[in-house]
Amino acid sequence: MNFHEFKVRVRYAETDQMGVVYHGNYAQYFEMGRVEWLRNLGVSYSDMEKQGVMLPVVSLMLNYKKPARYDDLLTVRTILKKQEGVKIEFDYEIYNEVAQLLTTGNSVLVFVDMKTGRPTTPPEYVKKALNFD
Repeated sequence: MNFHEFKVRVRYAETDQMGVVYHGNYAQYFEMGRVEWLRNLGVSYSDMEKQGVMLPVVSLMLNYKKPARYDDLLTVRTILKKQEGVKIEFDYEIYNEVAQLLTTGNSVLVFVDMKTGRPTTPPEYVKKALNFD
């Protein structure tokens, strides 16, 4: 399975009045996971954008199981689910320090030509780095 993990500590500013991570911040954790997953494979978002390709999210789903709290050290697991045509799909799992599953998610992104604003196939260097056919 093609996955990557990284750790992030919950900052106070990421929590709500109840002391748990505000629901909107999970999308940022997922984004950090995707960026680090790609970086680990030698592909950076910024380089891709400099070459005229962006990768916007077109679908995002989250399932909250248990709350993450201030100062928790989270493990964000990003899993490549599939890549077909212009789309790439990821699953996510977020665990706390005692390996409890806190949140799961899924996102679909589309490779887009920045000049035309239209979907495009992934650049060859991205296909090669990610072993896409």
